[in-house]
Amino acid sequence: MPPNRSAPGRRSVGGRLFRWIGLLFVVFVILTIAPVIAMRWVDPFTSAFMVRARLEALTAKDRTYQTRYEWRDYARISPHAAIAVVAAEDQLFPFHHGFDLKSIKEVVDDADGGRPRRGASTISQQVAKNLFLWPGRSYVRKGLEAWFTVLIETLWPKKRILEMHLNIAEFGKGVYGVEAASRRYFGKSALALTRSEAALLAAVLPNPARLHADRPSRYVNSRREWILGQMAGLGGPSYLRVINKDAGKAKRAR
Repeated sequence: MPPNRSAPGRRSVGGRLFRWIGLLFVVFVILTIAPVIAMRWVDPFTSAFMVRARLEALTAKDRTYQTRYEWRDYARISPHAAIAVVAAEDQLFPFHHGFDLKSIKEVVDDADGGRPRRGASTISQQVAKNLFLWPGRSYVRKGLEAWFTVLIETLWPKKRILEMHLNIAEFGKGVYGVEAASRRYFGKSALALTRSEAALLAAVLPNPARLHADRPSRYVNSRREWILGQMAGLGGPSYLRVINKDAGKAKRAR
Protein backbone atom coordinates (compact mmCIF):
# COMPACT_ATOMS: atom_id res chain seq x y z
CA MET A 1 0.00 0.00 0.00
CA PRO A 2 1.53 3.36 -1.04
CA PRO A 3 2.38 5.81 1.80
CA ASN A 4 -0.05 8.63 2.57
CA ARG A 5 1.73 11.87 1.68
CA SER A 6 -1.29 14.16 1.86
CA ALA A 7 -1.30 14.72 5.65
CA PRO A 8 2.23 16.23 5.84
CA GLY A 9 1.35 18.45 2.87
CA ARG A 10 -1.77 19.71 4.58
CA ARG A 11 0.18 20.40 7.77
CA SER A 12 2.75 22.34 5.75
CA VAL A 13 0.12 24.49 4.06
CA GLY A 14 -1.62 25.06 7.39
CA GLY A 15 1.64 26.04 9.04
CA ARG A 16 2.41 28.59 6.32
CA LEU A 17 -1.10 29.99 6.59
CA PHE A 18 -0.79 30.47 10.34
CA ARG A 19 2.61 32.10 9.90
CA TRP A 20 1.18 34.55 7.36
CA ILE A 21 -1.75 35.33 9.64
CA GLY A 22 0.66 35.92 12.51
CA LEU A 23 2.84 38.16 10.35
CA LEU A 24 -0.17 40.19 9.16
CA PHE A 25 -1.30 40.60 12.76
CA VAL A 26 2.12 41.89 13.82
CA VAL A 27 2.16 44.34 10.90
CA PHE A 28 -1.37 45.51 11.79
CA VAL A 29 -0.38 46.09 15.42
CA ILE A 30 2.74 48.05 14.44
CA LEU A 31 0.93 50.17 11.85
CA THR A 32 -1.83 51.08 14.30
CA ILE A 33 0.22 51.59 17.45
CA ALA A 34 2.89 53.75 15.78
CA PRO A 35 0.63 56.69 14.82
CA VAL A 36 -1.14 56.60 18.18
CA ILE A 37 2.18 56.81 20.02
CA ALA A 38 3.37 59.62 17.73
CA MET A 39 0.18 61.65 18.20
CA ARG A 40 0.58 61.66 21.93
CA TRP A 41 3.03 64.50 21.25
CA VAL A 42 2.59 65.42 17.55
CA ASP A 43 -0.46 67.50 16.63
CA PRO A 44 -2.19 66.14 13.50
CA PHE A 45 -2.39 68.33 10.40
CA THR A 46 -5.61 66.60 9.32
CA SER A 47 -7.91 63.70 10.25
CA ALA A 48 -9.64 60.83 8.48
CA PHE A 49 -12.95 62.70 8.58
CA MET A 50 -11.40 65.85 7.10
CA VAL A 51 -9.83 63.87 4.28
CA ARG A 52 -13.12 62.09 3.58
CA ALA A 53 -15.07 65.38 3.49
CA ARG A 54 -12.52 66.90 1.09
CA LEU A 55 -12.70 63.88 -1.23
CA GLU A 56 -16.51 63.98 -1.21
CA ALA A 57 -16.41 67.67 -2.12
CA LEU A 58 -13.99 66.98 -4.97
CA THR A 59 -16.14 64.10 -6.23
CA ALA A 60 -19.23 66.31 -6.12
CA LYS A 61 -17.26 69.16 -7.75
CA ASP A 62 -18.23 71.42 -4.88
CA ARG A 63 -15.89 74.36 -5.35
CA THR A 64 -17.39 76.22 -2.40
CA TYR A 65 -16.13 73.66 0.10
CA GLN A 66 -13.38 74.83 2.42
CA THR A 67 -11.71 73.07 5.33
CA ARG A 68 -11.39 75.34 8.35
CA TYR A 69 -9.01 73.85 10.89
CA GLU A 70 -6.66 75.57 13.32
CA TRP A 71 -5.00 73.56 16.07
CA ARG A 72 -4.92 75.14 19.52
CA ASP A 73 -3.22 73.67 22.57
CA TYR A 74 -5.44 72.89 25.55
CA ALA A 75 -4.14 75.90 27.47
CA ARG A 76 -5.28 78.20 24.63
CA ILE A 77 -8.87 76.92 24.66
CA SER A 78 -11.50 78.30 27.01
CA PRO A 79 -12.11 75.95 29.94
CA HIS A 80 -15.81 76.52 29.25
CA ALA A 81 -15.38 74.70 25.92
CA ALA A 82 -13.79 71.69 27.61
CA ILE A 83 -16.49 71.27 30.25
CA ALA A 84 -19.23 71.98 27.68
CA VAL A 85 -18.32 69.03 25.45
CA VAL A 86 -17.87 66.75 28.48
CA ALA A 87 -21.24 67.83 29.89
CA ALA A 88 -22.91 67.34 26.50
CA GLU A 89 -21.33 64.08 25.38
CA ASP A 90 -19.50 62.12 28.06
CA GLN A 91 -19.93 63.16 31.67
CA LEU A 92 -17.96 60.19 32.98
CA PHE A 93 -15.00 60.99 30.72
CA PRO A 94 -12.51 61.71 33.54
CA PHE A 95 -13.21 58.35 35.15
CA HIS A 96 -13.87 55.64 32.55
CA HIS A 97 -11.29 53.77 30.49
CA GLY A 98 -12.69 54.50 27.05
CA PHE A 99 -16.10 52.84 27.25
CA ASP A 100 -19.14 53.93 29.25
CA LEU A 101 -20.58 50.52 30.11
CA LYS A 102 -23.61 52.01 31.87
CA SER A 103 -24.62 54.00 28.77
CA ILE A 104 -24.02 50.99 26.53
CA LYS A 105 -26.36 48.92 28.70
CA GLU A 106 -29.00 51.66 28.54
CA VAL A 107 -28.75 51.74 24.73
CA VAL A 108 -29.19 47.95 24.58
CA ASP A 109 -32.18 48.18 26.91
CA ASP A 110 -33.70 50.93 24.75
CA ALA A 111 -33.27 48.80 21.64
CA ASP A 112 -34.84 45.78 23.35
CA GLY A 113 -37.74 47.94 24.46
CA GLY A 114 -38.35 49.32 20.99
CA ARG A 115 -37.34 52.84 21.95
CA PRO A 116 -35.44 55.09 19.49
CA ARG A 117 -31.75 54.36 19.09
CA ARG A 118 -29.26 56.76 20.63
CA GLY A 119 -25.52 56.90 20.80
CA ALA A 120 -23.29 55.79 23.65
CA SER A 121 -19.93 56.78 22.20
CA THR A 122 -17.46 58.27 24.63
CA ILE A 123 -15.15 61.13 23.76
CA SER A 124 -12.32 58.60 23.44
CA GLN A 125 -14.33 56.57 20.91
CA GLN A 126 -15.16 59.70 18.94
CA VAL A 127 -11.48 60.66 18.79
CA ALA A 128 -10.62 57.17 17.54
CA LYS A 129 -13.30 57.38 14.85
CA ASN A 130 -12.72 60.96 13.72
CA LEU A 131 -8.94 60.74 13.67
CA PHE A 132 -8.37 57.31 12.12
CA LEU A 133 -11.58 55.83 10.68
CA TRP A 134 -14.78 56.52 8.75
CA PRO A 135 -18.48 56.80 9.68
CA GLY A 136 -20.68 53.72 9.65
CA ARG A 137 -22.03 50.90 11.76
CA SER A 138 -20.29 47.85 10.27
CA TYR A 139 -18.75 45.32 12.63
CA VAL A 140 -15.33 45.91 11.07
CA ARG A 141 -15.51 49.66 11.65
CA LYS A 142 -16.81 49.27 15.20
CA GLY A 143 -14.11 46.69 15.93
CA LEU A 144 -11.39 49.03 14.71
CA GLU A 145 -12.92 51.86 16.73
CA ALA A 146 -12.76 49.73 19.87
CA TRP A 147 -9.12 48.80 19.11
CA PHE A 148 -8.03 52.41 18.58
CA THR A 149 -9.99 53.47 21.68
CA VAL A 150 -8.05 50.99 23.80
CA LEU A 151 -4.77 52.23 22.31
CA ILE A 152 -5.64 55.88 22.89
CA GLU A 153 -6.77 55.31 26.47
CA THR A 154 -3.64 53.26 27.17
CA LEU A 155 -1.07 55.53 25.52
CA TRP A 156 -2.49 59.04 26.01
CA PRO A 157 -3.35 60.98 29.17
CA LYS A 158 -6.98 62.08 29.46
CA LYS A 159 -6.04 65.70 28.88
CA ARG A 160 -4.51 64.83 25.49
CA ILE A 161 -7.64 62.91 24.49
CA LEU A 162 -9.88 65.87 25.34
CA GLU A 163 -7.47 68.29 23.64
CA MET A 164 -7.62 66.16 20.49
CA HIS A 165 -11.41 66.03 20.55
CA LEU A 166 -11.70 69.78 20.96
CA ASN A 167 -9.45 70.24 17.93
CA ILE A 168 -10.79 67.70 15.43
CA ALA A 169 -14.52 67.48 16.21
CA GLU A 170 -16.75 68.80 13.42
CA PHE A 171 -18.84 71.87 14.27
CA GLY A 172 -20.28 72.55 10.83
CA LYS A 173 -19.63 71.96 7.15
CA GLY A 174 -15.85 72.05 6.81
CA VAL A 175 -15.42 73.51 10.32
CA TYR A 176 -13.19 71.39 12.56
CA GLY A 177 -12.12 72.22 16.09
CA VAL A 178 -13.20 74.89 18.53
CA GLU A 179 -10.70 77.45 17.26
CA ALA A 180 -12.04 77.37 13.71
CA ALA A 181 -15.62 77.24 15.01
CA SER A 182 -15.10 80.17 17.35
CA ARG A 183 -13.53 82.24 14.57
CA ARG A 184 -16.25 81.25 12.11
CA TYR A 185 -19.30 81.80 14.31
CA PHE A 186 -18.24 84.36 16.92
CA GLY A 187 -15.26 86.17 15.40
CA LYS A 188 -13.00 85.44 18.37
CA SER A 189 -10.40 82.95 19.52
CA ALA A 190 -11.35 79.75 21.32
CA LEU A 191 -9.70 81.09 24.47
CA ALA A 192 -12.31 83.89 24.63
CA LEU A 193 -15.40 81.67 24.41
CA THR A 194 -18.05 82.36 27.03
CA ARG A 195 -20.08 79.67 28.80
CA SER A 196 -23.08 80.26 26.53
CA GLU A 197 -21.01 80.22 23.34
CA ALA A 198 -19.21 77.05 24.39
CA ALA A 199 -22.53 75.37 25.18
CA LEU A 200 -23.91 76.41 21.79
CA LEU A 201 -20.97 74.82 19.99
CA ALA A 202 -21.36 71.64 22.03
CA ALA A 203 -25.07 71.59 21.20
CA VAL A 204 -24.42 70.97 17.49
CA LEU A 205 -21.94 68.12 17.97
CA PRO A 206 -24.43 65.24 17.68
CA ASN A 207 -25.15 66.19 14.05
CA PRO A 208 -23.19 69.20 12.71
CA ALA A 209 -24.58 68.60 9.22
CA ARG A 210 -28.12 69.42 10.39
CA LEU A 211 -27.59 71.51 13.52
CA HIS A 212 -26.12 74.99 13.11
CA ALA A 213 -24.38 77.26 15.58
CA ASP A 214 -24.73 80.33 13.36
CA ARG A 215 -28.49 79.94 12.98
CA PRO A 216 -29.58 77.84 15.94
CA SER A 217 -32.99 76.21 15.81
CA ARG A 218 -35.34 75.97 18.77
CA TYR A 219 -33.94 72.50 19.43
CA VAL A 220 -30.33 73.75 19.41
CA ASN A 221 -31.18 76.59 21.78
CA SER A 222 -33.03 74.18 24.05
CA ARG A 223 -30.07 71.82 24.00
CA ARG A 224 -27.71 74.71 24.80
CA GLU A 225 -29.76 75.53 27.91
CA TRP A 226 -29.68 71.88 28.94
CA ILE A 227 -25.90 71.77 28.50
CA LEU A 228 -25.48 74.95 30.56
CA GLY A 229 -27.47 73.29 33.33
CA GLN A 230 -25.31 70.17 33.13
CA MET A 231 -22.12 72.26 33.20
CA ALA A 232 -23.30 73.96 36.38
CA GLY A 233 -24.38 70.67 37.90
CA LEU A 234 -20.92 69.19 37.33
CA GLY A 235 -19.30 72.17 39.03
CA GLY A 236 -17.99 73.95 35.93
CA PRO A 237 -14.39 73.67 34.68
CA SER A 238 -13.20 72.48 38.10
CA TYR A 239 -14.85 69.13 37.30
CA LEU A 240 -11.91 68.45 34.98
CA ARG A 241 -9.21 69.19 37.55
CA VAL A 242 -8.49 65.45 37.87
CA ILE A 243 -7.36 65.17 34.23
CA ASN A 244 -5.26 68.32 34.55
CA LYS A 245 -3.60 66.87 37.66
CA ASP A 246 -2.88 63.56 35.87
CA ALA A 247 -1.43 65.40 32.87
CA GLY A 248 0.89 67.33 35.17
CA LYS A 249 2.14 64.10 36.73
CA ALA A 250 2.78 62.58 33.28
CA LYS A 251 4.68 65.66 32.19
CA ARG A 252 6.92 65.56 35.27
CA ALA A 253 7.53 61.84 34.73
CA ARG A 254 8.85 62.50 31.22
